[in-house]
Amino acid sequence: MNRYEVFLKVMEKGSFTKAADELDYTQSAVSQMIHAIEEELSTTLIFRSRKGISLTPDGEQILPYIRNICYAHRELIEKSKEMRGLENSSIRIGTFSSVSSNWLPIFMKEFKKSYSSVHFHLQQGEYTSIVQYIKEGSVDFGFVNPDAVTDLETIPLTTDEMLAVLPFDHPLTSRESISVDDLVNEPFILLDEGGLSEPLEIFKQKGLYPNIQYHVHDDYTIMSMVENGLGISILPEMVLKKVSYRLVAKRIEPSIRRTIGIAFKNKKTLPISSRYFIDFLIKQFHYKG
Repeated sequence: MNRYEVFLKVMEKGSFTKAADELDYTQSAVSQMIHAIEEELSTTLIFRSRKGISLTPDGEQILPYIRNICYAHRELIEKSKEMRGLENSSIRIGTFSSVSSNWLPIFMKEFKKSYSSVHFHLQQGEYTSIVQYIKEGSVDFGFVNPDAVTDLETIPLTTDEMLAVLPFDHPLTSRESISVDDLVNEPFILLDEGGLSEPLEIFKQKGLYPNIQYHVHDDYTIMSMVENGLGISILPEMVLKKVSYRLVAKRIEPSIRRTIGIAFKNKKTLPISSRYFIDFLIKQFHYKG
């Protein structure tokens, strides 16, 4: 591992000791590598205090360049592997919880039947952060709603119905289906998806705004909150599969669906392993393009 990657690990862990433990280095070795970078750049990058570590003003400005160096180095290694085939190559994917807990395990298992030595690295996020991961190069491609993406190539794969999620004893559970008008005054738990919120778009189309009581980043936390009667929500049908929460999911009339696709900067420049996996996904969803 090069010293720039060590620098990023120190910042990720917020500690020289924790970074050294994870990398199986001595703390002294980690400190020497950071000092070597600071000497090379003739500045101090990290401020050390009793409370821990933080970036200096120079460190804040230089951090994005160090990230770019590390990502470029990884791309160089991947290119070298590409020249030798897919053996021991890596596929780095930005994903959100409903995809990573339902589709991805199945698709990775099937893909590894043909390419057993390929490694997968998943980076969790929401639409906005996944787009940023792609643009900065920390992932090769990511799952997104194409409507939330700008300045990237996108391929829509499928759609997923959005359902109202209610506590088990809520009065609306007796109905066959419900409308957003029925939900507008209920305490609402909003799934934070970054720049695009499908539930808010649903209300906006009707000229309504929900009674948002909570902003939450995780689907499963929302389901637990609904189960405990803290409010209602709107979640994708996909994430409601294989769960044991005591709640009720109801279809919204008229039916509302979100689009799920993948985004990337330039497919031609992706590592061969990621190109193969994208083609594999397209085939699974029968996307015609």
